Amino acid sequence: MSTREVFYLETGRESELFAKAWEARLPLMLKGPTGCGKTRFVEHMAAKLGRPLVTVSCNEDTTATDLLGRHLLIGGDTRWTDGPVTRAVREGAILYLDEVAEARADAIVVIHSLTDHRRELFLDRTGETLHAPPEFMLVISYNPGYQRSMRELKPSTRQRFIGLGFGYPSTDIETRILTGETGIDEKIARSLVAIAKKVRALTELSLLESVSTRLLVDAAKLIRTGLPPRYAATVAVAEPLTDDPDALAAITQVIELTL
Repeated sequence: MSTREVFYLETGRESELFAKAWEARLPLMLKGPTGCGKTRFVEHMAAKLGRPLVTVSCNEDTTATDLLGRHLLIGGDTRWTDGPVTRAVREGAILYLDEVAEARADAIVVIHSLTDHRRELFLDRTGETLHAPPEFMLVISYNPGYQRSMRELKPSTRQRFIGLGFGYPSTDIETRILTGETGIDEKIARSLVAIAKKVRALTELSLLESVSTRLLVDAAKLIRTGLPPRYAATVAVAEPLTDDPDALAAITQVIELTL
């Protein structure tokens, strides 16, 4: 958890919406592709609002117990240890469940009572009912494009949240993100963004995920260390995206023609 300043470049009215949702005690759902800035945005808003942040990266093994807590044997005694959701409620933190659709169904169900007028959490193993303080906020995120072929959020869960869609930034904003995040030369930054735009348009490659801003930041950081731009873009952008030889060759060609 941290309330330090976090670099984030506004692309619309997302900061205003987040602040108003927090003020109105409404849970928020962020939708968008991997690496487009959802997590950074939540970190930025937690710092801006001066609230602690509890982040959970959900996966297929995430259970209700992982979120709520469990009894552990400590020094010969059995003691209850809060999980991240319980801790966030007690502290009035901003709770961020990243890629929530990946979690098991029993894990998703336990947050339902935090998303309606009750704003409470029931711990069946301790018999406690925790009432979330006004400062508490629940934020979830998921990738709609990726989830279409994997797990979906049920309508009964989706309709408990207000939604905010994220996409890839415009060329100018994405360039400013790279220069602001890494200090890289603007010309190189624009070339990296141009690579991303071209690869994102190559729908025939059938990539599960396209070039994220996060990958561009990684490439920029490598270039800042003195690595040749083409090589940095290949290892930071092309290689993480695919193992398919034809797709890899196509992306590599885009890199070589742009840098």
